Amino acid sequence: MNVIVYSTPTCPWCIRVKDFLKENAVEFKEVDVSADQTAAQEMVKKSGQMGVPVVEVDGNVVVGFDEMRLRQLLSI
Repeated sequence: MNVIVYSTPTCPWCIRVKDFLKENAVEFKEVDVSADQTAAQEMVKKSGQMGVPVVEVDGNVVVGFDEMRLRQLLSI
């Protein structure tokens, strides 16, 4: 399973998403869009959103911390 979290260091919802993934033993790649302009553009292209967090699970994009949707995509 490929999980990418597009986030920023100061975003409280980003921290909640990452904590949720860690609590459920889900490995993920974190991308700081405040430090990586190319990644920020990629996130907007995939999600249509400029806000974070954006989570990509095997190509499925979740905007914000939608715990039910993440549980569904992660089968947890």
